[in-house]
Parts: sequence; structure tokens; C-alpha cells
Amino acid sequence: MENDQKIGIVCDEGGDLPTELVEKHQISIVPFRIDLGQMQDLWGNIYQKIKEAEKRGIKSFVKTSQPSPGDFLNTFKKKLKKFEEIICITITSRHSGTYNSACQAKGFFPAKERIHVLDSLSGSGGEGLLILKAVSLIEKGLEIKEILEKLKESIFKTKIIFMLEDPKWLEAAGRISHLLAAWLRGMQKLGVRPLLGTKNGEIKPIGIKRGVKDIATALFQELEKGISKVKGEEKIKVVITHADNENEAKKLKTMIEGLKNCEVVFVNLIGNIIGGLAGPGALTLSWQTP
Repeated sequence: MENDQKIGIVCDEGGDLPTELVEKHQISIVPFRIDLGQMQDLWGNIYQKIKEAEKRGIKSFVKTSQPSPGDFLNTFKKKLKKFEEIICITITSRHSGTYNSACQAKGFFPAKERIHVLDSLSGSGGEGLLILKAVSLIEKGLEIKEILEKLKESIFKTKIIFMLEDPKWLEAAGRISHLLAAWLRGMQKLGVRPLLGTKNGEIKPIGIKRGVKDIATALFQELEKGISKVKGEEKIKVVITHADNENEAKKLKTMIEGLKNCEVVFVNLIGNIIGGLAGPGALTLSWQTP
């Protein structure tokens, strides 16, 4: 297909975009580096590996590291052979050095003014929504300055909330403190489901849910509350991602499809990077208001 657009998109793999969307929109993905340790040779996806490792008593956690500046530099060079400019969107800088790697790569490039790096301050579906927002703005034929301004506005119109089955993987990776992990486990033992989300790009507890029969219902209630004051005819974009928890994801999708002002953009498995930290059973809900 002949490329008739001037602006290309580069991102890391933290946005959990379905392969068909990546290919359709010519999005270049810079991969993270992942070490599965003793789980490497176990059968299945990352969540099946984690569960099997637990059964066998293998004490191994997923270790990840951000792409290097060289990884981004190589991708930028290839992308700029097809496009005049690049928008690079990364996972939140509060929990990863990916944004810094992309900025360093831009600094090494002779024509650095052709590269624009944005910190999504999010991850998974939240980052995915921002990437797709960039796609839609480019397709409208807007100039780069206006696109960047609108994307920066969208960062703060994009929310992500999630619930974990167990916080031990986040704790092991150093993404949350031992104190917070202990609090989360304590709440669950009391029959209270802690709700997590991002505030200014950082994972934090944002509330608790009592008397909720399942994770899908808890997240749906938060969505309803979060969009209750949103006006206008343009639909709110919604993304669901899950850690091998397809039943709850389908249930959540069905609930959201009952809302007239929402559109589920995609449902997808949480990828290895975030999934290795969240652990099996996690469910995330992201939305972006117009």
C-alpha cells in the first residue's frame, strides 16, 4: 500500500494493541527486554507459565527492562525513510525508563526536529488509546503542531483503572512498595477489593470496593461514575485488557456495550511486560473522553 501520510507512529509494546491494529496503521513497535528465568521453557502464555511455576514451586518472577536508546534509534531511522516526521508514544515514565531511552535516541539523531516523543503517563489500554488517538488525528490531515497539542490534552482525558488477583508480582518487580502490597492483601482478606489506577502516571490505590460480586462489575461501576458528567454526542472510547481472565473481560464488555455513550475499541490480552507485573487474573479498564 502506498503511503500518503507524512507522520508515522512509533511506540513501545506497553499499549497492548491488537496485531491487526498495529499492522493496519503501520505502527512500529519497539520491544522491551524480558527475562522469564526458570519459566522460560514452561508451556503456554506468560500467565500459564506463572501458574505452572507456582505449582512446581519455582520461585521465579518476570524481569523486564526498557528498550535501549539504540533500539529506538534503529526504529527511528527505518521509520523516517517512509515518513517525514515521527510521533513516539511511550509507557509512563513514572515506572519505566522507556521515555528517557526514546528521548536519548532523539538526541542522537541529526534531524531531531522530525521526532516528537510523548510520555503517555499510562500503560496497557490507556497507552493504547493515546496511540489510536494519534492515528485518528493523523488521518484527519492535521499539522504536527496541532496533533501534538491535542495529544497532550488527551493524556489527561485518558484514565486507567484495574484490579489484581494478587499484588505480589508488582511488589517483586519493585513497582509498588511492600507496605502497599501488604495493605492490598489485607483488604482482600477482609472482603474488600482494592481498586488501583494511575495518578500523574504513577500506580496508586484510588479506592476500595465493598460488596461487589466480581471484578467486572466493580470496574463497570467506576466507569459509570467516571463518565457521569461527560456531555456531548461523541462517544467515549473504551479499552479492556486482561491477564488471562477472558470471562471477566467479556462480562465487562457486555456491560459497557449497554451504555449509549461508550464504544469498546478493543479487548486484548495484557502483554508480557505489564502482564508479568500484574500477574494472572488482572483486569484493566481504560477510557478516553472526547
